[in-house]
Amino acid sequence: MISYADYLQLLPKTELHCHFASTMTATTFIELAARYGVELWGDDPETLFDFADLPEFLVAFRAAHDVLREPADFERVAWEGVRAAVAEGNLRYREYYVNPQYFAARGIGYRDVMDPIIAGLRRAEADFGVGFRIVAAINRRDSPESAVAMVREVIEHGIPEVVGIGQDDLTPENTEDPTRFAAAYRLAASAGLKLTAHVGETPTATPDAVREAIEVLGCDRLDHGYRIVDDPAVVALALERGIGFATTPVSTTICSGWTLDEGHRLRAMIDAGLTVSVSTDDAMFFRTDIGKEYREGLMALGVDAATAKRIALAGIDISFADA
Repeated sequence: MISYADYLQLLPKTELHCHFASTMTATTFIELAARYGVELWGDDPETLFDFADLPEFLVAFRAAHDVLREPADFERVAWEGVRAAVAEGNLRYREYYVNPQYFAARGIGYRDVMDPIIAGLRRAEADFGVGFRIVAAINRRDSPESAVAMVREVIEHGIPEVVGIGQDDLTPENTEDPTRFAAAYRLAASAGLKLTAHVGETPTATPDAVREAIEVLGCDRLDHGYRIVDDPAVVALALERGIGFATTPVSTTICSGWTLDEGHRLRAMIDAGLTVSVSTDDAMFFRTDIGKEYREGLMALGVDAATAKRIALAGIDISFADA
């Protein structure tokens, strides 16, 4: 008979909330930064990612994009990230958030980013049996007009593996403000793209951001969403619409300063009957992996085996994979 920790480790897993740049290892990050002259705030992998809050983390997150420059860099990170996740937690399928605007600002075109990422992920699929899809993510620090231009580019190129759009980072005012990008979402919906958004994540966020992402943006799925439990009416709305949530337990201890225990908002979401899946968000930066999110995160939340199985299956049900 295996232990509960081993059961959680061995469950076949999907990951629906994973930022591509964060799937590299700390040693690769430091190596590429040195190669391209990107100045970091330290060179010790043990302390490099000690963040005080979400805005401080986002500075490092942007730096991770600065060290990805050549096709070989993208392909290497794609393949290595899958290899690690299979070993660390029995990953079977993953969806990646890729921010084309970060790279466009440095003169790296959309296909120059997507093509080598997909090449690396296809090679990893052949080697490890892990399927994938990509969500093109709007950088909220950029303008609504830039978001529309990015969605147009996604539509024009029509890459089969790029199946949806999302939004991440924070606005220049360090807010979520999901409806600022409503025009981009309308355009994406008209082209049949899947829709998601980071909302209800930060300590200052409100349930209204979750409601707006559902009612105004028309999202199929949401990322984080923890503030939903502060308003029972929004919980009822999500249940009625069948909205799933791609949550990231470990990141909440850093970005929101919450303790992983049975009083956590994520546990309240689970108890409310919301469809919840578990992912790493930014594995390198939060020193986590998909196995740890289950083995330590779900255990800290007091989740039993039947619920852990339901969470693992939810990752299939709310994915953007084809049938």
